[in-house]
Amino acid sequence: MTISVGDKLPDVTLTKAGSEGPEKVRSGDYFKGKTVALFSVPGAFTPTCSARHLPGYVDKAAELKAKGVDEIVATSVNDAFVMGAWKASAGADDVTMLADGNGEFAEAVGLTMDGSGFGMGKRGQRYSMIVEDGVVKSLNVEQPGDFSVSSAEHMLGQL
Repeated sequence: MTISVGDKLPDVTLTKAGSEGPEKVRSGDYFKGKTVALFSVPGAFTPTCSARHLPGYVDKAAELKAKGVDEIVATSVNDAFVMGAWKASAGADDVTMLADGNGEFAEAVGLTMDGSGFGMGKRGQRYSMIVEDGVVKSLNVEQPGDFSVSSAEHMLGQL
């Protein structure tokens, strides 16, 4: 079942792409006590994700934080090394990369997609959400192939 507004995020293990290497984090603890702008992409370094999705959050980071966001988080069914390299190549210093290498978070929130036709296997859908103290306050799930409601610009309008 897909997560909904008002639901608490599931408690699963993610891997943070940290400056010292991969760091295991529990989502139940990680999102506690802060307001997070979370967005999910089907894959790091993929065309829309790299050309539009991540750059939008990099460009709008200060505006999001000025509207009360404590942290901007990107997640994808990739490993922490790929997420760290994506962060570095994009100059995304204001975005925390949480790798969902096994797709456990995507599965737990009910937002998976089948990317087998592109050789990608099971992935997380493209979406965004505002999370306050671990609870979903807004959820924006893209239709397949679209990119609009999960953008940083759309999220700014929700804050």
